[in-house]
Amino acid sequence: MSLKVRAILVVVIGVVLGTSLSLGGGLIGAKPSLDKEALAWEQARLFAEVLERVKREYVEPIDDAVLLESAIRGMVSDLDAHSQYLDAREYRDIRISTTGSYTGIGIEVAEVDGAFRVITPIAGSPAARSGIRSGDQIIAVDGVTVETGNLQHAIGRLRGHAGTRVAVTVLRGDVAIEHSMRRQHIRVTSVHEEFLAPSFGYIRVSQFSENTARELGRAVDELQNVSNGMLDGLVLDLRNNPGGVLDAAVDVSDLFLDVGVIVSADGRSNDARFTRSAHRGDILDGANMVVLVNKGSASASEIVAGALQDHNRALIVGTPTFGKGLVQTVMPLSKGRAIKLTTSRYYTPSGDSIHEVGIEPDVFVEDTPGFPDLTLSGVLDREADAQLAEAIEYLQPRSVMHSNAQ
Repeated sequence: MSLKVRAILVVVIGVVLGTSLSLGGGLIGAKPSLDKEALAWEQARLFAEVLERVKREYVEPIDDAVLLESAIRGMVSDLDAHSQYLDAREYRDIRISTTGSYTGIGIEVAEVDGAFRVITPIAGSPAARSGIRSGDQIIAVDGVTVETGNLQHAIGRLRGHAGTRVAVTVLRGDVAIEHSMRRQHIRVTSVHEEFLAPSFGYIRVSQFSENTARELGRAVDELQNVSNGMLDGLVLDLRNNPGGVLDAAVDVSDLFLDVGVIVSADGRSNDARFTRSAHRGDILDGANMVVLVNKGSASASEIVAGALQDHNRALIVGTPTFGKGLVQTVMPLSKGRAIKLTTSRYYTPSGDSIHEVGIEPDVFVEDTPGFPDLTLSGVLDREADAQLAEAIEYLQPRSVMHSNAQ
């Protein structure tokens, strides 16, 4: 056995035995059972044997650091589908998605049919000011060709320190155009609002970041100001919203509820067991609501839909949701790394777990291909979008009854 692998074996045995002592031994100095100690040695030896075989026999040489990081990733990812080891770049991306801000040029991008395309430039961003348009294909950053199949690497090259310059070459039709711009601090909005009809509002939430509840509150205020009073109805669109920050989902639910449990959670640690409840004050003052959901609505989206459904505050329209009833906690490690670890199971106000089940809509309406648009700025189609059409049909007659009662 090589000296390097032997050293790794010593470290692994120390970690395993230390864990056994802290978890199984109880008091400092307590003697662990012989069975546990033997098992720890055996598993550590197996790990070292596999490591040595891979290093010696694998078709290509592999660095020790790469092998050990792969072992760590496997240990965490094998726990469940949502736990994950995060290297420094991945941890940075997680923080960006939860805080809703980053430094870059301000574009929404996606890989479409093998091409790195601009979905939309963010209003007021360096990309928008430089003339980059929706549909442009990004082919190079600072003169280096963008590789297909490596979206995150390309995104990383677009980001950088505020004030630094970056050159982005796009293909528009058959013409290559280079745009030079300075990166700046970008705040990503997660909320888009517009009117469906006088006194009827529509709000789409694309994800749940730390700013979402505040943005949604401002969006409702804006709709109410334009309509010179309270709204008669609101459609809250959570379709294809993958979730995000749990506290943001609680705060969004609280905007529309006066009282009652929003969500509860149960886990092994004290921090993993909690109950979140609503505070008095409904931003819509009881106006009718419809929440649109589909298979792409997950996690935080399901917390909101479940809370509003269980309290009879909104009609849920669409298809069953994804069914993610687990809570992950991001735990920082050394050198900018972290683990995202499942720490709780959460439950709707009725006490139900929706994990691998999802939220059942009150009114089932199959998805219409192409809706909703994946961008916040997508144009609504009140007729072609069957789920949206159902929501409007539900709201309008109820608003007439409401106004007659006045």
